[in-house]
Order: sequence, then C-alpha cells, then structure tokens
Amino acid sequence: MGCAGSRDKADAKKIRKPKPWKHSEPITRAQLIQMRDEFWDTAPHYGGRKEIWDALRAAAEADITLAQAIVESAGVIVQNPDLTVCYDERGAKYELPKYVLSEPANLIRDN
Repeated sequence: MGCAGSRDKADAKKIRKPKPWKHSEPITRAQLIQMRDEFWDTAPHYGGRKEIWDALRAAAEADITLAQAIVESAGVIVQNPDLTVCYDERGAKYELPKYVLSEPANLIRDN
C-alpha cells in the first residue's frame, strides 16, 4: 500500500515518436540543430526544475526504450505519449515542441 500520490509503473504512459509533421518552410539539419539548441538553452527559464528539463532533453535525444526509462526514473508524468506535454511530481508543466523530438518531413540536405 502506497501513499495516494504514488504511481505504479503500470500506470506510466508508454511514450512514442511524434506523428509526422512539417515545418512552416523547408529547413536544413543545421537550422534544426540551431532551433533545438536555442530551445534547450532557454527552456529552464520558463519554469520547472532544471533536472527535469535535463531528463526531458536526454529522453528527446534517446531511442524510445531508453527515453521511457529516463522519464520513469526522473518521475516525469507524461500527459501526451509523444512527450509534447509532461508534468513533474510537483505539478509543473513542461511543453516540448515537436522539433526537439523528431525531424520534420520537409528537412532538406545541407549544402
């Protein structure tokens, strides 16, 4: 018997890759990497705990199996299975744009 706020592993949502998406205009891999870096550099300033942001970044950059283990071990509550909306155990909300989670369908080759 646990406390009312405890979660069972069976209750944890299984994460998955985001559905295919397109950026508003075709972008290169270098531009995508720059967008991701800018997001991760500024994300902690929007609230929440740095260690959760770090865990979410590690999960976003990992394969699905490892990402699942990362979010579970960090105590991240997954609202959307594609990780676009998550919460920490204190109720802080973390929103991740799809561009940090997967590549757009209109990614173009760098010159």
